[in-house]
Amino acid sequence: MNLRWQLAQWAEIRWWKRYLKNREPHTYLEWKMGYWVAFLKKLGASPPPATRILDAGCGPAGIFMALPDCRVDAVDPLLSQYAGLPHFSPQNYPWVTFHPLALESYSVSAPYDWVFCLNAINHMRDIPGSVQQLSRAVKPGGRLVVSVDAHNHRLLRKLLRLLPLDVLHPYQEDLHGYRTLFFNAGFFEISSICYKKGLIFDYWILNLQKRAENG
Repeated sequence: MNLRWQLAQWAEIRWWKRYLKNREPHTYLEWKMGYWVAFLKKLGASPPPATRILDAGCGPAGIFMALPDCRVDAVDPLLSQYAGLPHFSPQNYPWVTFHPLALESYSVSAPYDWVFCLNAINHMRDIPGSVQQLSRAVKPGGRLVVSVDAHNHRLLRKLLRLLPLDVLHPYQEDLHGYRTLFFNAGFFEISSICYKKGLIFDYWILNLQKRAENG
């Protein structure tokens, strides 16, 4: 899986460079901000001011953009490479501390009130380890919001697990599989939203809460 993950990371930064190449930075970031505002509205909840937040697998324009009243740590192994893109200027986000690390390598000094892991979990090197790391990162009673591309077809999911045809996503799972991972890690589901339907994958948002320690 390490070799497959390394290939996925190589492909990921090249995808971002191609995707952003002909997008004017100000226009793109304005659109992305609108996307995150709509995302939080669709979720039906958003962190209050001064909330401690982790944006896990943040990318160059993650939800950290839309949380200026909070205290945000943003983690992504490709952050040093995003710094070469005109669309990513860390100085524009003084409320964010950026950490150029894989989630599995990030040391959580104290658990967070909210954690976002958006379109990222199936990019990670060690999925069970990453889910356990997310569980450690959320305080008891805290919130975890995860978005995932969930397989619609069992046979295709099995094929893509065997062959690296979907190079950007080294992990392939269906909605039941993702839910099981998080339920086993100590979360329960507040709500779920099918944000976008597709032929192969549906894009789901899971709004989860960490069980209390005595729960």
